Parts: sequence; C-alpha cells; structure tokens
Amino acid sequence: MCRSFPGVVVGMGIVISAFAGTTYAQNNSAIDGSLRGAVERKDVPGVVALVTDKQRVLYQGAFGVADVSTGRPLNNDSMFRIASMTKPITSLALMQLVEQGRLTLDDPAEKFLPELAKLQVIESFDAKTGAYKLRPASRPATVRHFLTHTSGLAFPFTSAIWRDFKPTGGEKFPFGGPLLSDPGERWHYSTSTDVVGRLVEVVSGQKLEDYFREKIFVPLKMIDTSYTVPEAKGTRMVAQQQRAGDKMDGPVELQKSPLGLTIPSPAGGGGLASTASDYGRFMRMVLNGGELDGARVVKPETIALMSQNAMGSVRARAIPAALARSRDFSFIADGRDQWSTAFLITVDQVPGKRSPGSLSWGGINNTYFWIDPARGVAGTIMMQYLPFADAKALAAYDAFERATYQLVNEKKQ
Repeated sequence: MCRSFPGVVVGMGIVISAFAGTTYAQNNSAIDGSLRGAVERKDVPGVVALVTDKQRVLYQGAFGVADVSTGRPLNNDSMFRIASMTKPITSLALMQLVEQGRLTLDDPAEKFLPELAKLQVIESFDAKTGAYKLRPASRPATVRHFLTHTSGLAFPFTSAIWRDFKPTGGEKFPFGGPLLSDPGERWHYSTSTDVVGRLVEVVSGQKLEDYFREKIFVPLKMIDTSYTVPEAKGTRMVAQQQRAGDKMDGPVELQKSPLGLTIPSPAGGGGLASTASDYGRFMRMVLNGGELDGARVVKPETIALMSQNAMGSVRARAIPAALARSRDFSFIADGRDQWSTAFLITVDQVPGKRSPGSLSWGGINNTYFWIDPARGVAGTIMMQYLPFADAKALAAYDAFERATYQLVNEKKQ
C-alpha cells in the first residue's frame, strides 16, 4: 500500500521526497526492517514511525495492527493517545505567555494559583502504618519548578509514597498530594505539567484546548491533534492495550482496554490524541526555531531557552516504577541528563544515536520522540499499550533510532 502526503510518498522500502525542485530516492530498508521485525516477532502489536528534518519528512511507515482483538491494520494516519507527549505542547503554550511578558519563570506560582500557597512537604512516612508527618515547604514553588518537574510533586506510579499516601483529618492537597521534597531541591517526574496547564488557562483566560487550537494547532496545521476526538475520526483511533502478563521475553499477547473519544477535563500533563504526522510538524517547528511553513508560534530565543538546562545543578534521575502500569525509568542517564522548560535533555553521546543536547520525552502508552538540533533531525515512534517503558517497546525505539541515523548518514553522503 502507498499513501501520499504533501511533499512525500511513502511506500515499502522507499521514500521519494520532492523539495525545492529536486527529487531523490532514499533506501530506508533499515528502518522498515527494524519496525517490521518488532511486529513479526510479536514484540509489539503495531507501530507508526516518522523521521523529519527541518524541511520535510524523510520517512514514514506503519506496521502491525491498531487493535489486536479485530486485527484492524495500522495506517500512517492512525491516531494515538500520546499521553505525556502532551507535556511539551503545554510547556510551549506557557512559554508563549512568558515570551509575551505575562509571567516570568521565577514568579511564585501561587501568584496565579492561590491554592499553591502554603504547600506541605512529607517529612516522614511509615510505609507499614501509613502514618506521616508534614512540614511547610521551605520556599514557594515557582513557575520554573513546575516546568522542570522540580516542584516536589510526583505521580502514584513514580512514587511508592504517593501511591500509598492516604490523607487524614480531611486534608486536601492541590494536584495530587503533599510534596516529596522542597521546590527546586530535586527532579521527580510528576503532575507538575498539570499545574502548567492551569497556569496557561488562568493567565490566558482561555480553556486549555481552545488555547492549544488557536495558538499552536491551527498555526502549525496539526489537523488531527485534540483532546476530544470527533466521531468521524473515531475509526482511526488505535485501541488502548495492555500486555496479558509480565513476561518481557518471547511473544506476548496483548488485550484491548478501550478509552472513549471524549476527554471531559483536559489537563496539561496528558490526554491529547495525535498522529505521527502532526507530531512531526511540532518537532519540525522546534528544529526551525519556532517557525513552520511561514507560521511563527514563538521566537527563536524562546526555543533556545526551551532547549537549555533550566534546573541549575539538579539532574534527572532514573525512577523505579511504583505501579504495574509502568516499568522503571531506566532510559534516563541517571544523575546526568538535564531538563529544560519542556524536554529531557540528553547529555551523553551513544554511538549510532542522537547527539548530546537532543530533546525528548514519551507517553505512558509507549509513544516516544526525540529532536536532535545538532544534526537537524527528529523522530517519533508510536505504539499504544501498557506498561510504559516496556523492554520490547524500548528495544523497538532503540532500533528505530539507530536505523534513522543510518538513513541520515546515507542522505548526507
């Protein structure tokens, strides 16, 4: 099967791209082979992947099924719940408002969200009895702290304490629970971007989805990205799925776990549906310093800021999973990787893979992306099943990335 896209025709094994009056054929058998092999081995049920540079799509392919219960095939325009790949979009939205001078990175967040005043930190927690002791946070949490996941918040699946914590005496805590640490003290992946989403709403005066549509999706022509999916597009949605067991070696059957088309309360931390093509346009905008096809959404200086370490001497760290829906965050270079106001920043150079300074993140359903400003290339790979950071999904991601750089190297020869 062959599908046509603006400027690119994607078939089996060949990408033919027309740009600036020139045409070239590129052998992409390495990428095809890596993705097809993951499906044929039943490592993953299906995958859609895309590679882009600053000007155009270099590769796009779809393999496997969108629903293991029906065998419905995946297509290049299949729609995925991208979960935490929503976060960079939310961060971009807030950085637009920072660029406009409507708030600063070092403003106390409670200036805009009074519920964040007088935050409490867990001083002690007894895992056996659930008894705990709280103390006031030593400093207010700033806008920067929430953008960089250094606010002290967590997730139940990234913290055993948050998983087991049960408030007593009618205590209520904004955005999920008391802090694990003082703001700015350490990085912990968290509900912080939900706070960022609320800041966007309060400062802009718009609902999050309305703001995204007007300020990001329409200018970038991300026509298939939204929280609530129109019924007409429902047949393009990939089924939410989960491994039937915990084994990570050998073929593993998956089972369907459906999610509706409507997201009643959009949050900054996740929930968007999108396609590889749409997310490719977002990545190309970053590669082009905030502009795409004549539409500028932020200044080059803002993209530069979003590409730099934003948490000082604090570093990202690997996190043991606290719930079965996720495996350990072992893809982070523990204690070395950095975080900007929007992305994980890769520090180490691994042979055959992205450059130091590359930007990345993923979504809990095993959707991933990276943006390599040094090489001018970006890639996204989308699957749709739990657990997050599944060994087979990460292996498919690794093989795809290595094959991408083979393609990029061949292109430059």
